[in-house]
Amino acid sequence: MGDFIQIAFIGLGTMGFPMAGHLSRAGHKLRVWNRTSARVELWLEQYEGIAATCPADAANGVDLVISCVGADADVHEVLLGPLGAVHGLTSPSIIVDHSTISAQKAQELAKLLAEQSHCFVDAPVSGGQQGAQAGTLSIMMGGREEACRHAMHLTKPYSRASTWMGPSGSGQLTKMINQICIAGLLQGLAEAWHFASLTDLNPEQVLHVISQGAASSWQMQNRSMNMVKGIFHDGFAVDWMRKDLGLCLDEARRRGASLPVTALVDQFYAELQAMGLGRSDTSSLIARLQHKGSSS
Repeated sequence: MGDFIQIAFIGLGTMGFPMAGHLSRAGHKLRVWNRTSARVELWLEQYEGIAATCPADAANGVDLVISCVGADADVHEVLLGPLGAVHGLTSPSIIVDHSTISAQKAQELAKLLAEQSHCFVDAPVSGGQQGAQAGTLSIMMGGREEACRHAMHLTKPYSRASTWMGPSGSGQLTKMINQICIAGLLQGLAEAWHFASLTDLNPEQVLHVISQGAASSWQMQNRSMNMVKGIFHDGFAVDWMRKDLGLCLDEARRRGASLPVTALVDQFYAELQAMGLGRSDTSSLIARLQHKGSSS
């Protein structure tokens, strides 16, 4: 296998679109598929590749399959459904899935694909749309170590760091921990900037000062001014965060873990959905506080 390989990339959404673009620009030969063909057409206007008619067609003759779709059922469908990628593979292959799904589904897929001599790597990412566009994502991988090490090399065009976390499902469990951390941080930031808006302080000056100290975080530096300015279209959507937090809470119940703050923030996101903000990004938590304040 040479430095440049044939890759099937399935799912050209907010994250997958730029990730596939980085692979194309790195010199790999891509066959791409997306549920809505308009995304494929738009992608092909910017990058080199071939449009596939279905996931199986995308996987025909390739060296690697990468998927980046939505929930458990979506991943199962594009990989193992009637037109799934597995039906197009002509030799034992590595399948890397960047979707955020349950650890149980990742383990199930690994078992089913292993029965057909394929190796499944659950590889959710962190870094958001900005990270995908900049090629600086952090990837947490679960599966056979050898396959994960190989996947790390091939996904370098869009990653800053990749780590093998353990057997199948380990990548997804790590992503759950990531989302639990983010949920609490974002609620804290929303409350902080809502409080700041009720003072005479200059928010940019406040951000400059406190981001130099113990309160600093990636979320503070990249989401604070969006909260202050009411810009809620630059990041991960509320609808998707609720899906992820649901996975966290389900897994917590199975393991007997108490996640009171995560459960509370999940309820707050449900309120945002009821307000019609499901497609807004997760920093819109502040809009709930502002709404509460204006109605009191």
